[in-house]
Amino acid sequence: MLGLILQILIVIFVIIIGLSSIKIIKQSTVGIVERLGKYHKTAQQGINIIIPFIDSFRHIVDLREQVVDFPPQPVITKDNVTMMIDTVVYYQVTDPFKYAYEIANPILAIENLTATTLRNIVGELELDETLTSRDIVNTKLRAILDEATDKWGIKVNRVELKNILPPKDIQEAMEKQMRAEREKREAILIAEGQKTAAILEAEGKKQAAILNAEAIREAQIREAEGQKQAKILQAQGEAEAILMVQKAFADSLVMIKEASADDKVLALKSLETLKDLGNGQATKIIIPSDLAGLGGVFTALKEVNKN
Repeated sequence: MLGLILQILIVIFVIIIGLSSIKIIKQSTVGIVERLGKYHKTAQQGINIIIPFIDSFRHIVDLREQVVDFPPQPVITKDNVTMMIDTVVYYQVTDPFKYAYEIANPILAIENLTATTLRNIVGELELDETLTSRDIVNTKLRAILDEATDKWGIKVNRVELKNILPPKDIQEAMEKQMRAEREKREAILIAEGQKTAAILEAEGKKQAAILNAEAIREAQIREAEGQKQAKILQAQGEAEAILMVQKAFADSLVMIKEASADDKVLALKSLETLKDLGNGQATKIIIPSDLAGLGGVFTALKEVNKN
């Protein structure tokens, strides 16, 4: 019975030893294996077999990019303004051996290095430059940290200034300045709007005056054209009337000729013409120079009365 218990204990001990010799490394992590207190190998992802009581895992190193938010640090600018600046550092372990053996407390080391480097960089800038040159400060800080942490097996990918807090009186002065700038921009915008409105109104009046003048000019042109056309039509009517009179006179002569009128008829017509001239409003009457002809006219009249 005692032997059976001893066998069971030996089996359990062997199982425990066997299980302790198997280590599983998760994805994106590696293990630092030491053999008798000395670095032996770097265990990769998956199942790893070690020798119990001889080999041991010192560190399980995470290879993913990590973020560390450091508390605000007091920093003095070039113009002696004390500000509180907190930083955010993005880093990644690139060499697990250096990360395990070259630095005792890497996070504390990065924090202190960030604080001292930030003081050096901001100490060369004035307040306004610090507030407006975050990208420059981030770039310089990242380059210095990356170079310093390279021997620790750490890669600094990015550094950001999370908050920059100047003193309260500086904040109040900055707020007043910003308020004044906003009021100035508002006044400028209002003035620009009034200027634009005045220009548009003047342009509108100008266009209206131009259109009004063009309308008056067009009306005058059309009126002159109408008067011209009326005069042309009147002249054409008078010309046509004269032509019609001349034609009627010519036709009457032709008819008289065709009717074989004798001297008596012609004399009568001449007398009628003189009578019409006498009844007219003219102040002058032209008498034919041939008085014999006039006597012939009276003779013709006498003969006509006899007949």
